Amino acid sequence: MTQHWHIHPDNPQPRLLKQAAERLQAGGLIVLPTDASYVLACQIGDRDALERMRRLRKLDDQHHMTLMCRDLSEIGTYAKVDNPTFRLLKAHTPGTYTFILNATREVPKRLMHPKRQSIGIRVPAHPVPLGLMEILQEPLLTCSLIMPGDTEPMDDPEMINDLLQRQVELVLNAGFGTLMSTTVIDLTGDAPEILRQGAGDSTDFA
Repeated sequence: MTQHWHIHPDNPQPRLLKQAAERLQAGGLIVLPTDASYVLACQIGDRDALERMRRLRKLDDQHHMTLMCRDLSEIGTYAKVDNPTFRLLKAHTPGTYTFILNATREVPKRLMHPKRQSIGIRVPAHPVPLGLMEILQEPLLTCSLIMPGDTEPMDDPEMINDLLQRQVELVLNAGFGTLMSTTVIDLTGDAPEILRQGAGDSTDFA
């Protein structure tokens, strides 16, 4: 049975964050708010939860999964960042961007793009995922909550809860989200490439 908790979007209740972190540590797949859309999230090392996430979204192994990190220093643990890339990241994090970067050996191979050895990375500006990561002391593995056949993410947590009953362990309801996912920027090539226009302003990368 999916649990459905109302959490404050600006000052999330510490008790609920702690209990949500415990659900993740127990192998849970959860729905949580971000500064862009609602996302599915699980622990970075949880193979079973990852497969459940992929089945729910009908994603193949070519889809870039996203590691949600707390800050720039944590990004450097999981992605290879040279000086020009660091300056770009510093100027646009936290924020509504996902950056495709070359992964380090700290990233489990099953999370990388199988041919490119890359990974999506983002730093949110939202206290709920930031609070969860602070408790867990590690990134969250996430993907946007765009259901198969849809082009926009779900934004109504009540509808999310009704639709995903018994498919996720927990829905953290912080009110209506947005109908925009993050802007996805590929930084693995010679120049930035905009793969998806979303909530983040991409003019700096054009």
